[in-house]
Formats: sequence, C-alpha cells, structure tokens
Amino acid sequence: MLSGLEVLQWLIGGCGALLVAGAAYWKQSLSLSGMLAAVLMGTIYFGAGNLFWFGILLVFFISSSLLSKLHHENKAELEATYDKTGRRDAGQVFANGGLGMLMVLLNAVYPLEMWSFLFIGVMATVTSDTWATEIGTLAKRPPRSVLTGKVLQAGTSGGVSLPGTLAAAAGGALIGAASWGLRLGTGMASHPLVLLVSAGLLGGLAGAFADSVLGATVQRMNRCTVCGREVEASSHCGKPTVFARGWRWMDNDAVNAVSSITGGAVALLVSYIG
Repeated sequence: MLSGLEVLQWLIGGCGALLVAGAAYWKQSLSLSGMLAAVLMGTIYFGAGNLFWFGILLVFFISSSLLSKLHHENKAELEATYDKTGRRDAGQVFANGGLGMLMVLLNAVYPLEMWSFLFIGVMATVTSDTWATEIGTLAKRPPRSVLTGKVLQAGTSGGVSLPGTLAAAAGGALIGAASWGLRLGTGMASHPLVLLVSAGLLGGLAGAFADSVLGATVQRMNRCTVCGREVEASSHCGKPTVFARGWRWMDNDAVNAVSSITGGAVALLVSYIG
C-alpha cells in the first residue's frame, strides 16, 4: 500500500512527464505514440525513483530534441536513409530510455549503488550517440569507417568523424556532470565530480563507438532499388528497399540497446576503478 507521500510523488512525476512530453509533441519532436511512451516512462522515472533519475532523462531528452532542430533543413536528405526520423515514436523512446527505466525499477526493488552507475552509462550512451549523429551530419568533411578508416558517404552506418566524436564526448560528460549535481540535490550518496564525469564520458564514448561498430558489421542494412544506396530505411526514393547485409533482426533499436548495455558496463567499471 502506497503512502500519501508516495502517491503524491507518482502524481508529480506523471504531471511533469505529461508537461514535457506534451510540449515535445507540440514541437513535433515526438509522435503521438512517442508522447504516450514518454509520459509513461517519465512517470516511472520519478515515481519509482526521484529527481536524480528523472532529471538525467530530461537532460538527455531536452538536449537531444534541441540538437535535432539544429539546421534541420540540411538533414532532410540524410533522414530519408535512416530507419527512424527526428520525430521519435514509441519504439525510439523505449529504445533510448527503456534500459534506464529498468535500472530505476531494479533500484526501487533492490537498492544498490551499481544501478545508478549502470544508469549513468546507459543514458550517457544514448546522449553521446544522439549528439554524435546530430553534429556529425553537419560536418563539412565526410565520415570515415570506424573499422577501416575509408571515407564514407555522410549518414552511412559505421561512419565516424572528429566533430561527431567530440560531440559524443561532450554529451557523455554532460550526463556525468548532471548526475553529480542531481545526486547532491536529492541527498544521494556523494561521489567526486571527476568520477561521475569520467563514468559518463567513457561510458558514452564506449557506447557510441559500439553503435558505430555494430552499424559497420551486423546491423541490418537495406539497398535502394532506385539509387543503389545502402540505407537503414525500409523505403527510399519512393520504393521499398531490399535486404543487403547484416543480421535481419538487428535493426536500429536493437543496436541502440546493445550499445547502451556496453556503455552501462563501462561506466560501472569506472566506478570500481575509481
């Protein structure tokens, strides 16, 4: 049976999540399904957790949504090659925040410090990957293969660039710094700022590079029957695409999940080393 204070916490979480998700839907950063998923997720983050968990989710979501609008008109052609676009649906919302939500629930049932570090790494990964994609696609120089160093066409899975890598590092470090401030603000056990920033930075970079490696090797990729380009999308140039390579089940959401686990594991390792 929930106490009155606990019920109030869930209500505050629900109202806060509805406010943020509703604004994102109005700004067309979320689809309707994405908005509903974000409301559910945000409610759980705050209700089962506290401002630490919910605040980091907000840092990721708000920063990524703002970056997705940066020179948006220049990204239209590249977005046509992606499996998902800048307007996130429920699948993208759960792919980006679902593992974090699991950490929140595990911590609520069986509180351990490891859950918060895994959470930092997971959220640093999705932030780093999103920042790298949004900034990297604006780079003047084409990306290079993370495996071979070969020059690739902009937007190709498995490609990395210096601006994208620096953006990934900044995104991960931001999550680490935000976690330090939020832990202080919520009265959680304190850790040195440098430890939390390192966990976010290294976890985010590890997860982002894991995403690139998976994109270059086993991610499902399709080929456009009109222009011949290799894309993630199921249709391109107005026609359905055909399977080209990779594991058929390893779509973009699966890649996000695997890379997030990698980032979480690295952040947890940093906590033990530190």
